[in-house]
Amino acid sequence: MPASGADTRGTVNRSTLRQQLTDALRDEVLAGRLQPGREFTVKQIAESYEVSATPVREALVELAAQGLLDSAQHRGFRVRAYTAAEFKGMVEARRLIVEGVHHRLALAASDLPPDGFVVLRRRAEEAGRAARAGELDVLIGYDLRFWNSLASIIGNPHIAEFLHQLRVRCWVFSVPHLRESPDLRGSGLLWSGYEEVVAALVRCDVEAVYEVLAAHDEAALRWAEGLSGPAGQGAWREAGDGCVGTTLGHS
Repeated sequence: MPASGADTRGTVNRSTLRQQLTDALRDEVLAGRLQPGREFTVKQIAESYEVSATPVREALVELAAQGLLDSAQHRGFRVRAYTAAEFKGMVEARRLIVEGVHHRLALAASDLPPDGFVVLRRRAEEAGRAARAGELDVLIGYDLRFWNSLASIIGNPHIAEFLHQLRVRCWVFSVPHLRESPDLRGSGLLWSGYEEVVAALVRCDVEAVYEVLAAHDEAALRWAEGLSGPAGQGAWREAGDGCVGTTLGHS
């Protein structure tokens, strides 16, 4: 037990600060402001945020555990640079999980009360709007919220957490490539089919849910293949509508 109330408050405050730093640095990576391969030290981050080194170190260790950072021996930390092959592996891993849970997802959705889809539908609408408008930063936030809400319907927190980690890592890979596109609005790179998934769930159409997710995963794999092949960015246009957005989380 802590010796005093002040000690308890100090522990809570440090824990809160660590979480705030974790969230802020994750946002920096997902937004592409901390580029893959970028190295930094605990001291640099602590000075940048004007905080002590301890919560910064804890936040960086947490992000490394989530797969966003690598520990650079004797040099601090480095933003993880995922390869196209790793990206494809993550998509394939998620697809295998979706194959195993999509019937359970539809069954769980059928048991929801009439207002059970309110939050999910609202997040689907906002994510779809951001995708169609080419607003990448807004899309990332709503995409993660949407798939987390969808995953919670399944009722297995271990599956939800694993899919969330894959989703975040796929964004880490995708964002630098997406930033190179001069026009995300008209490029067809951002998937906007969130509302299609919700509509299929409301109808309890389990096959439609699976077909939507499987088709977009196939497009994502073609997109990644194009990135690692000689055609480079030109293959983006050939991967099909919404090839990137779908790779970011089918939970």
